[in-house]
Amino acid sequence: MKLLSIVSVGLSRFVRDRFNLFFVFLFPLAIVLLIGIQYGEPPTLTVGVVSAGGEVSDEIIERLKDTDRVEIVLHTDPEEVADEIESGDLDAGVLLPDDLDDAAWEGRPSEVTFLSSPFGVGPQLRSVLDDALARTLAVPTAVGAATERGADPDSARAAAADAAWVLEVVDVETTTTGERIFPEDVTGFDVGASSQLVLFVFLTSLTGAASLIQSRKLGVVTRMLSTPTSLRTIIGGEALTRFFIAALQGVYIMGATVVLFGVNWGDLVATAAILVAFSAVGAAAAMLSGSVFSNDEQAAGIGVIAGLGLAALGGAMLPVELFSDTMLTIARFIPHYWAIDALADVVRRDAGLADVVPQLGILLAFAATIGAIAVWRLRVTLTR
Repeated sequence: MKLLSIVSVGLSRFVRDRFNLFFVFLFPLAIVLLIGIQYGEPPTLTVGVVSAGGEVSDEIIERLKDTDRVEIVLHTDPEEVADEIESGDLDAGVLLPDDLDDAAWEGRPSEVTFLSSPFGVGPQLRSVLDDALARTLAVPTAVGAATERGADPDSARAAAADAAWVLEVVDVETTTTGERIFPEDVTGFDVGASSQLVLFVFLTSLTGAASLIQSRKLGVVTRMLSTPTSLRTIIGGEALTRFFIAALQGVYIMGATVVLFGVNWGDLVATAAILVAFSAVGAAAAMLSGSVFSNDEQAAGIGVIAGLGLAALGGAMLPVELFSDTMLTIARFIPHYWAIDALADVVRRDAGLADVVPQLGILLAFAATIGAIAVWRLRVTLTR
């Protein structure tokens, strides 16, 4: 009962702090949202088209519409298209001349205007327009060439129309050789949620060490020791408080990202085991920080710096697949690396609990080692 009372008071103090509520419940989801947007599906590109209509012009527009992630918006004013490209409402513009149909069938040159900003993705759409023009103008060009050589125009049109299927014979397929870093069914939200779960569980644990220091400074621990409460119970209660705070945030991030972003956490048993093991690491680190520092503001400030630094080294800010060999060697000495590696196996490779046992063992070893040092240091500090 004493143990539970200590935990209850610690959790109550944590929840009443509005600063903690922001960084526990709002900030992590905002970061996951930004990462998911940045590394999510490619955006749809918008192209404004000015056309007076006609067989050739309409076919060009249809081919542009059939291009993946390209949206066509019809306009009547070329200046309006240019203004919207400048303002960023359009990625590119295509101006089809009024005489395009007649020029194409008569073999005369005609000018198709392409507009885009020199920056961004707009210039990449030039190749899309070139392909649409080449495929559409192939038949009129063939008819014109045949007519110049004495063929009957109607017969040339019929022959070119019969041979138009040749334009669609070649299909271009892009394949990735080797093993993909991220499987096709893994979204940016899946990757971002896993890394931010590890980052914030540990970061919140370290900054939460300030409450342990406050308990010492305000004499709360001293008053508890004056009662029939053992030092072991006090240390255990504080450790459980840190553990429950870390686990609570982890569960919240998992649940919120599933509801808001449709994140796939894979095997929930394996994911829960990883969260429990890493929460134990975070709790042990918080206890060590609370026993070493004597000033709560100092502990909170250094805790943020240390938490962010370890997260960066452990792969919570940049996928470890992009690390150099030297950085990868350093990362293996950071507990974050093993938690992220285990989550990657579960989320990206459909691993189960048995598959992540090695990572769980290493995380528990981190927790036991750091926890043993923290308990020894707390005994010295609290009985001084």
